[in-house]
Amino acid sequence: MTGDGTRKLRVDMHTHSEYSPDSRTSLRAQAAAIKAAGLHVVCATDHNTIEGALRLRELADGFRVVVGEEVSSRDGEIIGLFLEKPISRDLSAEETIARIHDQGGLVSVPHPFSRNRMFHLRRAVLERVWQDIDCLEVFNAREAFTQDNVRAAAFAREKGLPGAAGSDAHRASEIGRAWVEVDDFAGPEDFIAALREGSVIGKLTGNYIHLMTRVDVLRKWWARRRAKSRT
Repeated sequence: MTGDGTRKLRVDMHTHSEYSPDSRTSLRAQAAAIKAAGLHVVCATDHNTIEGALRLRELADGFRVVVGEEVSSRDGEIIGLFLEKPISRDLSAEETIARIHDQGGLVSVPHPFSRNRMFHLRRAVLERVWQDIDCLEVFNAREAFTQDNVRAAAFAREKGLPGAAGSDAHRASEIGRAWVEVDDFAGPEDFIAALREGSVIGKLTGNYIHLMTRVDVLRKWWARRRAKSRT
């Protein structure tokens, strides 16, 4: 609560679970970590699926879940929030954005200036679509370089876009490394209004975490291979 009695919420806007191919975090471990981090709302944004988000919403105890998806568009990754249906991958950025909006969802662009990721929207694409997005991730805890978050924040200010923030957690220990603190909200429109007045808080996770993600990808691949060999 603030001095005027307004409730402030901590919202981690970018997280992953075992439903992402590069995460081994079980939903129960994810839920426990969310509570331990003192988050009030988490956006569950697994790669190209909303199944984990829907299941996490069922497990939520003491926190709220915004169902989301980090969609692999042909032009780079785009996050849809407040979804009830999955968004198909491999569409153009424009079509991906339109499909998110068609179901009343919000569009967030993650890690737009990242130098340690291959699949982000490039500057040319951002210049093409920025007027159709709802917010831009200005702090991602997994960035390898602080300056990449700084550039994102500068772009958001230039275009008048609300700033998003998230841990981009792929392991339970990362959850809550970054969040945006906002007034309470009831739905997508309220959330964007709250985000415009929100405060971004976060610390970088450290570059070692990208190595651990590669280890998790290999472990999941090996587990699938072993399971297939037994059939």
